[in-house]
Amino acid sequence: MNTTILLFLLQDGITNGAVYALLGLALVLVFAVTRVILIPQGEFVTYGALSYAMLATGQVPGTVQLAVAMGIVAFGLDLFFARKALRARLVMRSAALNIVFPVALLVVTYKVAGPTTPMAVNIALALLIVAAIGLFLYRIAFQPIAHTSVLVLLIASVGCHLALQGLGLVFFGAEGLRGPALSNAALTVGPLRFTGQSLAVYGLTVAFIVGLWLFFGYTRMGKALRATAVNRLGARLVGIRTTLSGQIAFLLASVIGAISGILIVPITTLYYDTGFLIGLKGFIAAIIGGLVSYPLTAVAAILVGIVEAFSSFYASNFKEVIVFTLILPVLVLRSLAAPAVEEEKD
Repeated sequence: MNTTILLFLLQDGITNGAVYALLGLALVLVFAVTRVILIPQGEFVTYGALSYAMLATGQVPGTVQLAVAMGIVAFGLDLFFARKALRARLVMRSAALNIVFPVALLVVTYKVAGPTTPMAVNIALALLIVAAIGLFLYRIAFQPIAHTSVLVLLIASVGCHLALQGLGLVFFGAEGLRGPALSNAALTVGPLRFTGQSLAVYGLTVAFIVGLWLFFGYTRMGKALRATAVNRLGARLVGIRTTLSGQIAFLLASVIGAISGILIVPITTLYYDTGFLIGLKGFIAAIIGGLVSYPLTAVAAILVGIVEAFSSFYASNFKEVIVFTLILPVLVLRSLAAPAVEEEKD
Protein backbone atom coordinates (compact mmCIF):
# COMPACT_ATOMS: atom_id res chain seq x y z
CA MET A 1 0.00 0.00 0.00
CA ASN A 2 1.32 3.42 -0.93
CA THR A 3 0.43 6.84 0.46
CA THR A 4 -2.13 7.58 -2.25
CA ILE A 5 -4.13 4.42 -1.52
CA LEU A 6 -3.90 5.15 2.20
CA LEU A 7 -5.36 8.62 1.66
CA PHE A 8 -8.13 7.24 -0.55
CA LEU A 9 -9.10 4.69 2.08
CA LEU A 10 -9.08 7.31 4.83
CA GLN A 11 -11.24 9.61 2.71
CA ASP A 12 -13.73 6.83 2.00
CA GLY A 13 -13.78 5.78 5.66
CA ILE A 14 -14.35 9.31 6.94
CA THR A 15 -17.17 9.86 4.43
CA ASN A 16 -18.93 6.64 5.45
CA GLY A 17 -18.19 7.33 9.09
CA ALA A 18 -19.84 10.73 8.87
CA VAL A 19 -23.06 9.05 7.72
CA TYR A 20 -22.81 6.49 10.51
CA ALA A 21 -22.26 9.37 12.93
CA LEU A 22 -25.59 10.92 11.92
CA LEU A 23 -27.38 7.63 12.54
CA GLY A 24 -25.54 7.04 15.79
CA LEU A 25 -26.53 10.49 17.04
CA ALA A 26 -30.17 9.75 16.22
CA LEU A 27 -30.03 6.43 18.08
CA VAL A 28 -28.48 8.06 21.14
CA LEU A 29 -31.07 10.83 21.04
CA VAL A 30 -34.03 8.43 20.94
CA PHE A 31 -32.65 6.08 23.58
CA ALA A 32 -31.76 8.95 25.93
CA VAL A 33 -35.31 10.31 25.83
CA THR A 34 -37.52 7.25 25.39
CA ARG A 35 -35.33 4.22 26.30
CA VAL A 36 -36.14 2.80 22.86
CA ILE A 37 -33.31 1.16 20.90
CA LEU A 38 -34.54 2.33 17.52
CA ILE A 39 -33.96 -0.62 15.20
CA PRO A 40 -36.15 1.00 12.46
CA GLN A 41 -33.63 3.84 12.13
CA GLY A 42 -32.33 2.05 9.05
CA GLU A 43 -35.82 2.12 7.53
CA PHE A 44 -35.91 5.89 7.93
CA VAL A 45 -32.71 5.96 5.85
CA THR A 46 -34.24 3.73 3.18
CA TYR A 47 -37.57 5.54 3.08
CA GLY A 48 -35.93 8.95 2.82
CA ALA A 49 -33.48 7.86 0.13
CA LEU A 50 -35.87 5.90 -2.06
CA SER A 51 -38.73 8.38 -1.66
CA TYR A 52 -36.38 11.11 -2.89
CA ALA A 53 -35.18 8.89 -5.76
CA MET A 54 -38.75 8.13 -6.85
CA LEU A 55 -39.80 11.78 -6.63
CA ALA A 56 -36.79 12.71 -8.77
CA THR A 57 -38.16 10.45 -11.53
CA GLY A 58 -41.63 11.98 -11.28
CA GLN A 59 -43.24 9.08 -9.37
CA VAL A 60 -45.23 9.32 -6.14
CA PRO A 61 -43.74 7.02 -3.47
CA GLY A 62 -46.02 4.74 -1.52
CA THR A 63 -44.59 6.11 1.71
CA VAL A 64 -46.88 9.15 1.49
CA GLN A 65 -49.89 6.81 1.46
CA LEU A 66 -48.40 4.97 4.44
CA ALA A 67 -48.16 8.30 6.29
CA VAL A 68 -51.89 8.90 5.69
CA ALA A 69 -52.81 5.40 6.88
CA MET A 70 -50.65 5.71 10.01
CA GLY A 71 -52.16 9.14 10.72
CA ILE A 72 -55.67 7.68 10.64
CA VAL A 73 -54.63 4.93 13.07
CA ALA A 74 -52.98 7.51 15.35
CA PHE A 75 -56.15 9.63 15.30
CA GLY A 76 -58.21 6.58 16.26
CA LEU A 77 -55.85 5.85 19.17
CA ASP A 78 -56.11 9.44 20.39
CA LEU A 79 -59.91 9.20 20.43
CA PHE A 80 -59.83 5.81 22.15
CA PHE A 81 -57.47 6.79 24.97
CA ALA A 82 -59.26 10.11 25.55
CA ARG A 83 -62.77 8.67 25.24
CA LYS A 84 -63.65 9.44 28.88
CA ALA A 85 -62.70 13.12 28.62
CA LEU A 86 -63.20 14.12 25.01
CA ARG A 87 -62.98 17.83 24.30
CA ALA A 88 -63.54 19.60 21.01
CA ARG A 89 -60.11 21.25 21.27
CA LEU A 90 -58.37 17.89 21.76
CA VAL A 91 -60.21 16.30 18.83
CA MET A 92 -59.44 19.23 16.53
CA ARG A 93 -55.77 19.27 17.47
CA SER A 94 -55.45 15.52 16.95
CA ALA A 95 -57.32 15.72 13.63
CA ALA A 96 -55.09 18.56 12.41
CA LEU A 97 -51.89 16.65 13.19
CA ASN A 98 -52.96 13.12 12.28
CA ILE A 99 -55.44 13.66 9.44
CA VAL A 100 -55.11 17.11 7.89
CA PHE A 101 -51.31 17.18 7.80
CA PRO A 102 -50.70 13.80 6.05
CA VAL A 103 -53.66 14.27 3.69
CA ALA A 104 -52.38 17.73 2.71
CA LEU A 105 -48.94 16.20 2.20
CA LEU A 106 -50.49 13.52 -0.03
CA VAL A 107 -52.34 16.11 -2.13
CA VAL A 108 -49.26 18.33 -2.50
CA THR A 109 -47.10 15.35 -3.47
CA TYR A 110 -49.50 14.27 -6.21
CA LYS A 111 -49.79 17.83 -7.51
CA VAL A 112 -46.09 18.72 -7.67
CA ALA A 113 -44.50 15.33 -8.41
CA GLY A 114 -42.98 15.30 -11.87
CA PRO A 115 -39.70 14.95 -13.74
CA THR A 116 -39.25 18.74 -13.81
CA THR A 117 -39.89 19.33 -10.10
CA PRO A 118 -36.97 21.21 -8.49
CA MET A 119 -34.59 19.13 -6.41
CA ALA A 120 -35.20 21.23 -3.29
CA VAL A 121 -38.94 20.46 -3.47
CA ASN A 122 -38.29 16.73 -3.80
CA ILE A 123 -35.95 16.79 -0.81
CA ALA A 124 -38.47 18.75 1.27
CA LEU A 125 -41.28 16.33 0.37
CA ALA A 126 -39.15 13.27 1.19
CA LEU A 127 -38.19 14.75 4.57
CA LEU A 128 -41.81 15.64 5.42
CA ILE A 129 -43.05 12.18 4.47
CA VAL A 130 -40.46 10.38 6.61
CA ALA A 131 -40.94 12.86 9.48
CA ALA A 132 -44.67 12.10 9.48
CA ILE A 133 -43.99 8.35 9.50
CA GLY A 134 -41.55 8.71 12.41
CA LEU A 135 -44.01 10.83 14.38
CA PHE A 136 -46.90 8.41 13.86
CA LEU A 137 -44.69 5.40 14.54
CA TYR A 138 -44.03 6.65 18.06
CA ARG A 139 -47.72 7.37 18.62
CA ILE A 140 -48.88 3.96 17.42
CA ALA A 141 -46.16 1.57 18.55
CA PHE A 142 -44.27 3.13 21.47
CA GLN A 143 -46.32 5.76 23.26
CA PRO A 144 -48.89 3.26 24.60
CA ILE A 145 -46.09 1.13 26.12
CA ALA A 146 -43.69 3.93 27.10
CA HIS A 147 -43.80 2.90 30.78
CA THR A 148 -42.68 -0.69 30.14
CA SER A 149 -39.19 -2.19 30.34
CA VAL A 150 -36.41 -1.69 27.82
CA LEU A 151 -36.79 -5.32 26.74
CA VAL A 152 -40.46 -4.86 25.81
CA LEU A 153 -39.59 -1.66 23.92
CA LEU A 154 -36.81 -3.53 22.10
CA ILE A 155 -39.22 -6.29 21.03
CA ALA A 156 -41.63 -3.64 19.73
CA SER A 157 -38.76 -1.97 17.90
CA VAL A 158 -37.80 -5.21 16.16
CA GLY A 159 -41.43 -5.73 15.16
CA CYS A 160 -41.60 -2.22 13.68
CA HIS A 161 -38.39 -2.86 11.75
CA LEU A 162 -39.76 -6.04 10.20
CA ALA A 163 -43.07 -4.39 9.30
CA LEU A 164 -41.45 -1.30 7.76
CA GLN A 165 -38.94 -3.38 5.84
CA GLY A 166 -41.73 -5.51 4.36
CA LEU A 167 -43.68 -2.39 3.41
CA GLY A 168 -40.51 -1.02 1.82
CA LEU A 169 -40.44 -4.02 -0.51
CA VAL A 170 -44.06 -3.28 -1.46
CA PHE A 171 -43.43 0.44 -2.06
CA PHE A 172 -40.07 0.33 -3.83
CA GLY A 173 -39.76 -3.19 -5.22
CA ALA A 174 -36.70 -5.42 -5.18
CA GLU A 175 -34.77 -3.29 -7.68
CA GLY A 176 -32.33 -0.73 -6.33
CA LEU A 177 -32.61 3.00 -6.99
CA ARG A 178 -30.26 5.96 -7.21
CA GLY A 179 -31.03 9.64 -6.88
CA PRO A 180 -29.53 12.74 -8.48
CA ALA A 181 -26.52 14.30 -6.78
CA LEU A 182 -27.10 17.36 -4.64
CA SER A 183 -24.16 19.15 -6.24
CA ASN A 184 -21.80 18.57 -9.15
CA ALA A 185 -19.09 20.72 -7.62
CA ALA A 186 -15.71 19.18 -6.84
CA LEU A 187 -12.59 20.13 -4.91
CA THR A 188 -9.16 18.63 -5.55
CA VAL A 189 -6.58 18.52 -2.78
CA GLY A 190 -3.42 16.71 -3.83
CA PRO A 191 -4.39 13.22 -5.00
CA LEU A 192 -7.81 13.45 -3.34
CA ARG A 193 -10.96 14.68 -5.04
CA PHE A 194 -13.85 15.79 -2.84
CA THR A 195 -17.24 15.88 -4.52
CA GLY A 196 -20.03 18.22 -3.52
CA GLN A 197 -21.89 15.18 -2.17
CA SER A 198 -19.09 14.21 0.21
CA LEU A 199 -18.62 17.81 1.33
CA ALA A 200 -22.36 17.95 2.08
CA VAL A 201 -21.98 14.80 4.22
CA TYR A 202 -19.14 16.37 6.24
CA GLY A 203 -20.91 19.71 6.64
CA LEU A 204 -24.26 18.26 7.74
CA THR A 205 -22.61 15.88 10.21
CA VAL A 206 -20.71 18.72 11.90
CA ALA A 207 -23.83 20.91 11.81
CA PHE A 208 -25.95 18.25 13.51
CA ILE A 209 -23.35 17.59 16.22
CA VAL A 210 -23.08 21.30 17.01
CA GLY A 211 -26.83 21.77 16.68
CA LEU A 212 -27.66 18.94 19.10
CA TRP A 213 -25.08 20.26 21.58
CA LEU A 214 -26.63 23.72 21.46
CA PHE A 215 -30.18 22.34 21.50
CA PHE A 216 -29.71 20.18 24.60
CA GLY A 217 -27.50 22.65 26.42
CA TYR A 218 -29.14 26.00 25.81
CA THR A 219 -32.81 25.58 24.86
CA ARG A 220 -35.78 24.97 27.12
CA MET A 221 -37.05 22.10 25.00
CA GLY A 222 -33.61 20.48 24.95
CA LYS A 223 -33.36 20.67 28.72
CA ALA A 224 -36.86 19.18 28.98
CA LEU A 225 -35.74 16.27 26.83
CA ARG A 226 -32.69 15.76 29.04
CA ALA A 227 -34.87 15.82 32.14
CA THR A 228 -37.17 13.21 30.59
CA ALA A 229 -34.15 11.02 29.92
CA VAL A 230 -32.87 11.30 33.50
CA ASN A 231 -36.17 10.72 35.29
CA ARG A 232 -39.41 10.29 33.36
CA LEU A 233 -41.65 10.42 36.45
CA GLY A 234 -39.82 13.41 37.90
CA ALA A 235 -40.14 15.24 34.59
CA ARG A 236 -43.90 14.68 34.62
CA LEU A 237 -44.15 15.94 38.19
CA VAL A 238 -42.57 19.27 37.26
CA GLY A 239 -44.89 19.74 34.30
CA ILE A 240 -42.83 18.39 31.38
CA ARG A 241 -44.94 16.59 28.79
CA THR A 242 -43.03 13.34 28.38
CA THR A 243 -45.28 12.29 25.50
CA LEU A 244 -44.28 15.40 23.58
CA SER A 245 -40.62 14.70 24.37
CA GLY A 246 -40.90 11.24 22.80
CA GLN A 247 -42.60 12.66 19.72
CA ILE A 248 -39.86 15.26 19.27
CA ALA A 249 -37.14 12.61 19.68
CA PHE A 250 -38.70 10.37 17.03
CA LEU A 251 -39.32 13.34 14.76
CA LEU A 252 -35.65 14.37 14.93
CA ALA A 253 -34.47 10.77 14.47
CA SER A 254 -36.64 10.25 11.40
CA VAL A 255 -35.46 13.52 9.82
CA ILE A 256 -31.80 12.65 10.51
CA GLY A 257 -32.33 9.21 9.00
CA ALA A 258 -34.00 10.65 5.91
CA ILE A 259 -31.22 13.21 5.45
CA SER A 260 -28.63 10.43 5.74
CA GLY A 261 -30.44 8.45 3.05
CA ILE A 262 -30.67 11.44 0.71
CA LEU A 263 -26.93 11.98 1.15
CA ILE A 264 -26.14 8.33 0.38
CA VAL A 265 -28.48 7.54 -2.52
CA PRO A 266 -26.55 9.55 -5.17
CA ILE A 267 -23.33 7.75 -4.18
CA THR A 268 -24.51 4.14 -4.17
CA THR A 269 -27.53 2.11 -5.22
CA LEU A 270 -29.91 1.51 -2.32
CA TYR A 271 -32.43 -1.31 -1.98
CA TYR A 272 -35.46 -1.63 0.27
CA ASP A 273 -33.42 -3.47 2.93
CA THR A 274 -30.08 -1.65 2.63
CA GLY A 275 -30.83 0.77 5.44
CA PHE A 276 -30.84 -1.97 8.07
CA LEU A 277 -27.15 -2.75 7.60
CA ILE A 278 -26.25 0.96 7.53
CA GLY A 279 -28.29 1.51 10.69
CA LEU A 280 -26.48 -1.35 12.42
CA LYS A 281 -23.14 0.36 11.85
CA GLY A 282 -24.56 3.53 13.37
CA PHE A 283 -25.75 1.35 16.26
CA ILE A 284 -22.20 0.07 16.82
CA ALA A 285 -21.01 3.67 17.09
CA ALA A 286 -23.82 4.44 19.52
CA ILE A 287 -22.91 1.42 21.68
CA ILE A 288 -19.25 2.47 21.78
CA GLY A 289 -20.51 5.88 22.89
CA GLY A 290 -22.46 4.21 25.68
CA LEU A 291 -25.78 5.41 24.19
CA VAL A 292 -25.25 8.67 26.06
CA SER A 293 -22.32 10.61 24.56
CA TYR A 294 -22.81 12.46 21.27
CA PRO A 295 -19.12 13.39 20.70
CA LEU A 296 -17.91 9.87 21.56
CA THR A 297 -20.55 8.41 19.25
CA ALA A 298 -19.36 10.65 16.40
CA VAL A 299 -15.70 9.67 16.95
CA ALA A 300 -16.66 5.99 17.14
CA ALA A 301 -18.61 6.30 13.89
CA ILE A 302 -15.55 7.70 12.10
CA LEU A 303 -13.53 4.77 13.50
CA VAL A 304 -16.16 2.31 12.21
CA GLY A 305 -16.03 3.92 8.76
CA ILE A 306 -12.22 3.78 8.60
CA VAL A 307 -12.12 0.14 9.75
CA GLU A 308 -14.71 -0.72 7.12
CA ALA A 309 -12.70 1.00 4.37
CA PHE A 310 -9.47 -0.80 5.27
CA SER A 311 -11.32 -4.11 5.68
CA SER A 312 -12.76 -3.70 2.17
CA PHE A 313 -9.21 -3.30 0.84
CA TYR A 314 -7.54 -6.14 2.72
CA ALA A 315 -10.38 -8.63 3.28
CA SER A 316 -13.50 -7.57 1.40
CA ASN A 317 -15.28 -10.89 2.05
CA PHE A 318 -15.03 -10.38 5.80
CA LYS A 319 -15.47 -6.60 6.08
CA GLU A 320 -18.89 -6.85 7.77
CA VAL A 321 -17.59 -9.42 10.24
CA ILE A 322 -14.61 -7.23 11.11
CA VAL A 323 -16.79 -4.13 11.57
CA PHE A 324 -19.30 -5.88 13.81
CA THR A 325 -16.49 -7.45 15.82
CA LEU A 326 -15.60 -3.95 17.06
CA ILE A 327 -18.54 -4.13 19.43
CA LEU A 328 -17.24 -7.21 21.28
CA PRO A 329 -14.39 -5.65 23.32
CA VAL A 330 -16.66 -2.73 24.23
CA LEU A 331 -19.35 -5.07 25.55
CA VAL A 332 -16.77 -7.11 27.47
CA LEU A 333 -15.27 -3.99 29.09
CA ARG A 334 -18.70 -2.61 30.00
CA SER A 335 -19.71 -5.98 31.43
CA LEU A 336 -16.60 -6.12 33.62
CA ALA A 337 -17.09 -2.52 34.76
CA ALA A 338 -20.78 -2.97 35.58
CA PRO A 339 -21.63 -3.53 39.26
CA ALA A 340 -22.65 -7.04 40.20
CA VAL A 341 -26.38 -7.53 40.73
CA GLU A 342 -27.62 -10.38 42.90
CA GLU A 343 -30.41 -12.47 41.50
CA GLU A 344 -33.69 -12.40 43.32
CA LYS A 345 -34.38 -15.50 45.38
CA ASP A 346 -37.69 -17.27 45.19
